[in-house]
Amino acid sequence: MRKLKLLMLLALPVMLFSCSKQHNQPAPPAPSSFSFNSLKVNGVYNGLSYKGVPAKSVIKLSFSAPVNTNTVTGSLSFTGSNGTRATFATSYENNDSTLVITPSSWQPITQYNLNVSTSLQSAAGGALQTAVSVQLLTAIDTTDKFPRITDNALLDLVQQQTLKYFWDFGHPVSGLARERNSSGDVVTTGGSGFGIMAIVAGSSRGFIAHADALTRLQTIVSFLKNTAQTFHGAFPHWMNGATGAVVPFSAQDDGADLVETAYLMEGLLTARQYFNASSTAETNLRNDINTLYNNVEWTWFTQNGQNTLYWHWSPNFGWSTNQQINGWDEALITYVLAAASTTHPITKAVYDNGWALNGQIKNGSNYYGITLPLGPTEGGPLFFAHYSFLGINPNGLKDAYASYDVQNQAHALINYNYCVANPGNYYGYSSQCWGLTASDIPNGYTASSPTNDVGVIAPTAAVASLPYTPVQSLAALKFFYYKMGDKLWGQYGFYDAFSVDSPWFASSDLAIDEGPIVDMIENYRSGLLWNLFMSCPEVKTGMKGLGFQSPNL
Repeated sequence: MRKLKLLMLLALPVMLFSCSKQHNQPAPPAPSSFSFNSLKVNGVYNGLSYKGVPAKSVIKLSFSAPVNTNTVTGSLSFTGSNGTRATFATSYENNDSTLVITPSSWQPITQYNLNVSTSLQSAAGGALQTAVSVQLLTAIDTTDKFPRITDNALLDLVQQQTLKYFWDFGHPVSGLARERNSSGDVVTTGGSGFGIMAIVAGSSRGFIAHADALTRLQTIVSFLKNTAQTFHGAFPHWMNGATGAVVPFSAQDDGADLVETAYLMEGLLTARQYFNASSTAETNLRNDINTLYNNVEWTWFTQNGQNTLYWHWSPNFGWSTNQQINGWDEALITYVLAAASTTHPITKAVYDNGWALNGQIKNGSNYYGITLPLGPTEGGPLFFAHYSFLGINPNGLKDAYASYDVQNQAHALINYNYCVANPGNYYGYSSQCWGLTASDIPNGYTASSPTNDVGVIAPTAAVASLPYTPVQSLAALKFFYYKMGDKLWGQYGFYDAFSVDSPWFASSDLAIDEGPIVDMIENYRSGLLWNLFMSCPEVKTGMKGLGFQSPNL
């Protein structure tokens, strides 16, 4: 026993020495990490975001060391904005330090995200220091989506298809225009005025029978006269198309909307001039339209005799919105029809002080080499040049403040040139893809203009400008239909708006945007709606009283 203990004591230093020697041995070195060096898409470096990438493209990612090709698949994610995986081929250059990706099935106008995670390893086993994320927006597919037809046939098609919004989709009880293609019973007063003019144009062109158009107008006018809620003769912005009750536009806007009423009267007076037969039906229709127009107490909306018109009045909130109708915008027609009234006419002083702000509506600045007579910086949204001028003929029209053919052409050309210059660098803007106005936008609605540009184009902006910019507008119309028709063309013509840059495409149709397309195409082609509206004796008298001069007066 004693001998065994002695042997163990003698062995202990050897064991301790052995353990100590093993602990002090250095660990083998870890593989060095490596880094992302550079990126080129089709031979061009543009940071980590690319727009307008063609279908056939080559993406090259270079690293500081050769990559372990066996780790590429697991570390690389390439997906579209809808979550679908992009298919692609991979190859290598520069001794495997450059990863070459060749997509094989990209969709046009689609956002793709290419991500390389830190699980990518080098050939030596090192880890990628920082993940790489690349955004790629694919290019517009410029092939024609529909067969080519003549320009006249295309204008026919656009008018006829867009008219369906008001004809096929008109409210089944009132016949009025729904606010949008998802608004159920909510109808819009101003949009209905635009739609009435579209029905007149459609009847004139034989898209719908004259007798059917008359029946629809009888339904509309009867509803407005006998069912719809009014306030001092004026209609609300929205109402229920079945009951005629107000649908509040906003918290305190639950009564009269004078501008929307003016758009409705613009359409009704145009229809009155069109349905001019001596038959009992057409005579009664004209009389009922006269009753509706004469019932509007335009002078009430001067709010106790002020020299300006006010936009709203509510039976519950009175004049609380306190919004004057003044300065250059879409509401010129309101002053024209208020002055033209045979029952409640405003004076020229209301026009000069209220609308024209004693000359402050003048601009006179130069934008893109074009002088703008009236209005805000760079013109504002293009509906300023449309809504009032669906009926008012600007050609040869002038007063103390402007020549209105010059004004509207300048406005449209500034909008066009802004989009061509594209200071916001939005992908898709071009000489064929232009037009900023009020429209739907992703998750909302805004009045787009050169000073409020969110990258959204509305087809109505360029198409309804045909009378002012025929070459530029026809080029845009063809682009929207032939090149973008798979995304923009629906059962009621062009959808409301789109952004190639986002990318985003509306599925909505809005009455106030569809109507000017039909109406201004007609004015461009024949001047029909201009001729009808300007033939109204009251309009002639009223406009002359405001100081307007025109061969049409």
